[in-house]
Amino acid sequence: MANILIAGCGDVGCLLGTELAQQGHKVFGLRRNIDALPDCIEPIEANLSTPINDLPKEIDYVFYMASAGKFKDSAYYQAYVSGLKNLLKALKDQEIKRLFFISSSSVFGQNEGELVSESSSTHDTSFSTKRILEGEVIALESDFPSTVIRFGGIYGPGRTYLIDLVRSGKAHCMEDVWSNRIHSADCAGMLTHLLNLNEDNPESIESLYVGVDNQPTLACEVYEWLAEELCVPEIQHKEASENARLMRSNKRISNAKIRATGYTFKYPTYKEGYIALF
Repeated sequence: MANILIAGCGDVGCLLGTELAQQGHKVFGLRRNIDALPDCIEPIEANLSTPINDLPKEIDYVFYMASAGKFKDSAYYQAYVSGLKNLLKALKDQEIKRLFFISSSSVFGQNEGELVSESSSTHDTSFSTKRILEGEVIALESDFPSTVIRFGGIYGPGRTYLIDLVRSGKAHCMEDVWSNRIHSADCAGMLTHLLNLNEDNPESIESLYVGVDNQPTLACEVYEWLAEELCVPEIQHKEASENARLMRSNKRISNAKIRATGYTFKYPTYKEGYIALF
């Protein structure tokens, strides 16, 4: 069994750590507030924005799962760039089998409903995508074998913003805009699956995967379905201005690559995922 470090061990990290611990791995969770960690995860109280000392020895795998606490350049730089550099420096004398860097599908800038996959172009037109892409490069050019996973919009327990918005009657949707999402349980499931693949055959793991469910869906369709399930008034539709469309992501992301590795989604579409939340 492996020794695994989850750096930035938030809610998805805790799901991942629990799943890995159940498989018999020893899991360490690094975060500033360790009180929220489940008992099966060994706590490491540390701040990624400062130098990190005294990490456990003989770490086999690292999941870097930091996220920015605020929507500002300095927060994104700390989360995706300086934090990763600090961690890599602390791990420099270890023989890591693979570093998994958790990224975002927001780095794909397509906005005309294009079909997007791992081979599609990225756009660093905002400070947030610029910093995330910078972190990807640091991970992939590190001394360790590395894989980047770009997750779509994550929902699940504790991430019920859309449900709450629809239930409150304050939701409105933009016409003809595609959305891509993934349940937090499938985020953990995908990462566990990739680690197990690496244990069996490291050469089979590639440097980039996207994490979304099987069904890109028009945003208005999701909103309307939620409104019907929650028995609330119909959703207001908005015709977006050209400027709003240019600023808003609008793409259909394919998950064919991760499915080709044998991963089966627990919640293949938004309907199964949201029903589980209800």
